[in-house]
Amino acid sequence: MTKITLLGAGSWGTALSGLLFRNGHSVAVWSLFPEEIEMLQFHREHKDKLPGIHLPPDVVFTTDIKEALEGTSVVVFVVPSQKVRETARSVRPFLDRNTIVAICSKGLEENTGLRLSEIIEQELGNVRVVALTGPSHAEEVALDMPTTVVAASKDKEAAEFVQDVFMSSRFRVYTSSDIIGAELGAAFKNIIALCSGICDGLGYGDNCKAALMTRGLTEIARLGKAMGAAAETFSGLTGMGDLIVTCTSTHSRNWKTGYLIGQGIPLEKALQEIKMVVEGVTAAKAAYSLSLKVGISMPIVEQAYKILFDGIPPALAVETLMERKKKNESEDAGW
Repeated sequence: MTKITLLGAGSWGTALSGLLFRNGHSVAVWSLFPEEIEMLQFHREHKDKLPGIHLPPDVVFTTDIKEALEGTSVVVFVVPSQKVRETARSVRPFLDRNTIVAICSKGLEENTGLRLSEIIEQELGNVRVVALTGPSHAEEVALDMPTTVVAASKDKEAAEFVQDVFMSSRFRVYTSSDIIGAELGAAFKNIIALCSGICDGLGYGDNCKAALMTRGLTEIARLGKAMGAAAETFSGLTGMGDLIVTCTSTHSRNWKTGYLIGQGIPLEKALQEIKMVVEGVTAAKAAYSLSLKVGISMPIVEQAYKILFDGIPPALAVETLMERKKKNESEDAGW
């Protein structure tokens, strides 16, 4: 039996705790919020984020970071992307240097544009880092529905260890050496999902959404390749796969936020209504900044940024994209 520690007790952390317990592991879940831990301890259910999903009595829920990390083989980050650095600093005094760090959070750090594995390496030094990512809604994993993801790492043995820990008859895990591409695909697809929701909110139909997803993936791959990712990664689970599920599912908080914006609701009010972290908002800011820094054309990301932060009307943003100068489809494709 392997001990696994999950840092974060939201919908994803809660869903993964059940999966890992079903796989035969000893599972501890840590949260900074006492009221959340008390709810999970007493009800064995996250009534706010995964109502109706009952958790095994042997899963440990705690606010004590030292207790959570004692004897663990894999520590799994499932906190929001903007809390990864702070959480890593909390972990540092208690983390065994041989412990593998798996990142299940998705996003980029807002002020630096850093990938989450880069933050972990800055804060925790020379640790073995794996990004576990792909098309995986927490709601479906919690219900033990078939799901497939990727364990990406520069460390082949660490990726294979995480693969073994998480893999089951309902949760298939592939490995990859392209952690850059896996993390960038996971972060940037949330921007396109926001845009997909906006298009649905505007009532623009399937043609528009198909074009948005296809050209959005081209932009993601273009920037990813410029940042050192392998182009083929973006045609796989952490690119195309994650993009499809996030753009088309009503489970997606990014899609939901975009849908509200498309219906004319201001960003701040939309975020208040969603009541969860919407990673696509900070990702849009980071991606737009990175595109300017490296000189990569990302017209969809640019218009998303202008909708979110400059307040331009969504319909005008779509019109601007449609009226750009004529191009060959393969021009500047980037992959």
